[in-house]
Amino acid sequence: MIHYLLQTIAFQLLFLVVYDLFLKKETFFTLNRMYLLGTVILSFILPLIQVEGIQHQIPSQYIIELPAILIGGIASETAVTAGSSAYVSPFRWEQIWYAGMLVATLLFIYKLINLFRLKKLGTSKKVENFTLIRLPKTNTAFSFFNYIFLGEDLSEAQKNNILLHEKVHVTHKHSYDLLFFEALRIVCWFNPLLYLYQQRMVSLQEFTADAKVAALNGKKTYYQDLLSQVFQTEQISFVNTFFSQSLIKKRISMLRKTKSKKIFQLKYLVLLPLVSAMLVYTSCSLENKEREPDTVAQHIAELKQALENGENLSEAEKETLQNMLRSHASQDDLNFDAKNNGTGESGAIPFVQLDKAPVFPGCEDVANEAENKKCFSQKVSEMIVNNFPNKELQAAGVSGRQRIVVEFTIDKTGYLGALTVRTNEPYLEAATREVFRKLPALTPGIHNGKDVAVAYKVPIIVEIDE
Repeated sequence: MIHYLLQTIAFQLLFLVVYDLFLKKETFFTLNRMYLLGTVILSFILPLIQVEGIQHQIPSQYIIELPAILIGGIASETAVTAGSSAYVSPFRWEQIWYAGMLVATLLFIYKLINLFRLKKLGTSKKVENFTLIRLPKTNTAFSFFNYIFLGEDLSEAQKNNILLHEKVHVTHKHSYDLLFFEALRIVCWFNPLLYLYQQRMVSLQEFTADAKVAALNGKKTYYQDLLSQVFQTEQISFVNTFFSQSLIKKRISMLRKTKSKKIFQLKYLVLLPLVSAMLVYTSCSLENKEREPDTVAQHIAELKQALENGENLSEAEKETLQNMLRSHASQDDLNFDAKNNGTGESGAIPFVQLDKAPVFPGCEDVANEAENKKCFSQKVSEMIVNNFPNKELQAAGVSGRQRIVVEFTIDKTGYLGALTVRTNEPYLEAATREVFRKLPALTPGIHNGKDVAVAYKVPIIVEIDE
């Protein structure tokens, strides 16, 4: 889920950069409105799309990432010890998210209450396709859906201009746009880009209304009226305020611009390569989706409960619990680069292109490729755990939690090929290399009927007592 949200935010940032660089200063107000609404929706949809055709065309240097392995610490001799040694935070990030949504919802309700309070204070009158509400002892001016709020302290000339302006907001249903972004801000309250999106939309709506009114009354007269006085406004993010100090200069600047030439509409074509690049990224993502975190946690809880109830687990169940605890606990400790780096060995083939992945000794009788991958991961994990020289490392002065990232290749003969070990401890690097040299001969991977080299990446966390 976090990976999805990060992709969404990254895509929104790219869309906003394109808007600010190429489109914001153009007078294509309707197209810009469609752009802002469309791209924010696309940012939530694109991370969910994976085009299979693109997956089969990804570069050959991509690496299969195996599950993280934890040595020491919670990887004790029994599952009970393993479970009790892991720190479990009293707060889950989902709880923080929901708490933020609750606060944002309460703020939204507070704004609505203020709006209805103003409505009750004023006198209502049905005019054409909207309701005019006159507010006593104020010079406030704004609209919300089919309601236009005008302060009685405004002059008649000002009221006429404001009515024309706010009628454009009503006719074009601008309140729907602002409420849409308000809803997104409630759900994704932590995302600052949604606030920027809403600000861009507010400015665009003001430009649209100004252009319509200026076409009727003349640009010079209209922007002189804007400069004449800056009025107070209600600070409600989903209403269309007529006067706002932060927008006055931008509105006048846009009014003075000449109408953009139609040829400039070609700027919108920049979306095509941008969206294509996003699809390539999402389609080539190697994020593990085989088991959701909630399912893992539930399975761990069930096995631990069985132990607490005095039930005896089989060796296979204990091993499963240990493996899940290692994988689940390490998620908070590891934040690996989402990009997959190549091993540098020519001809290494990514997993999605393989006809058959390499087979570890003992995995020859598995039913399918998914089981083969699972068996491969388990065998590699066993080999690392069983051969890692914890005592020797402790004697050499290596202690605490150490992070290792290993990239290795099974070449087309089935033997260990390129091997890269990244860690801050030289002695740990040498020990890890020695462990991986114990890899037995494997059945090589097959692609298009030929034996090929296959690249892998495995993160390891080692906990050594001082």
